[in-house]
Amino acid sequence: MEFSAEMIAGLLQGEVVGDKDTMVSTVSSIEEGKAGSMAYLTNPKYEPYLYTTEASIVLCNRSFEPKQEVKATLIKVEDAGAAVLQLLEMYNAMRPKKQGLSKMCSISETAEVGEGCYVGDFAVIEAGAKIGKGCQIYPQVYVGDKVEIGEGTILYPGVKIYEGCRVGARCILHAGAVIGADGFGFAPKPDGSFAKIPQLGNVIIEDDVEIGANTCIDRAKTDSTIIRRGVKLDNLIQIGHNVQIGEHTVSSAQTGIAGTSKVGSHCFLAGQVGIADHVTIGNRVMVGSKSGLDKNVPDGETRFGYPALPGMQYHRASAVFKTLPELSRKVLTLEKELTKLKGE
Repeated sequence: MEFSAEMIAGLLQGEVVGDKDTMVSTVSSIEEGKAGSMAYLTNPKYEPYLYTTEASIVLCNRSFEPKQEVKATLIKVEDAGAAVLQLLEMYNAMRPKKQGLSKMCSISETAEVGEGCYVGDFAVIEAGAKIGKGCQIYPQVYVGDKVEIGEGTILYPGVKIYEGCRVGARCILHAGAVIGADGFGFAPKPDGSFAKIPQLGNVIIEDDVEIGANTCIDRAKTDSTIIRRGVKLDNLIQIGHNVQIGEHTVSSAQTGIAGTSKVGSHCFLAGQVGIADHVTIGNRVMVGSKSGLDKNVPDGETRFGYPALPGMQYHRASAVFKTLPELSRKVLTLEKELTKLKGE
């Protein structure tokens, strides 16, 4: 589908600078722009690409003034970043959705599948499962006994949801995500071996949650592992049994949260964060990448490092750490001089 600069400007209440009849059919970054694509300039450091891009249309802020001639047609808007998001959402909504039940899927006679759902090849929906209206269940998805999935949720290829788990409405689970595998629970025996502790709970994922590829969320030993509304989890994350994550918390890839820990709402966990078991993280906490937390963190705090320290304390310690080799040499020199003075 093609759009003219005039049409896009009308949608965004923007101003066309250049040819209003310029047509585009796709979106690209400004540095990779090709003819027929629309790019965007939201960061000043990318301005040099504006003068070399092959993109046909470039979105920019209304206040922006080029320093040299621009070949592309410009569309000036109040907030280019927000305008790009609006256009991407519109484009995504217009994409055709898959529909219908594949002849090669397996749906139990006691399962309920809502209207307008798509179920792909080799997907399995077990007994007593309930699938809401308009869900997209891609090939090779497994939905276990008595699993409940809310309306409009998307399960991409290879997602596995074990028995008894619940997934809310409008969630997105990317390829390979595993929901409800047993928590890592083993009790040592006198002979040095380990006895498996039965994991009898489930996982509850509330509405509007997105879970990245190959992320694993373990079922609880008892009760539930809970992922609250609006949480966004990146790829390759491990969530242990009985963990609770508060609303609208975001975590980057390779984070690991051990069993029974609680993370508050509106937190941000950068990549490769590790949280020990039975730790409580408050609301609106920021944790830097590769940080390790083994103690509770109050609301609104920032933590960096391993073991994690409060923000300013970490930066001071880091500044000292960089100078340790020089400090070591100075200490050795002073020790030699002190020994010499004592001898004299």
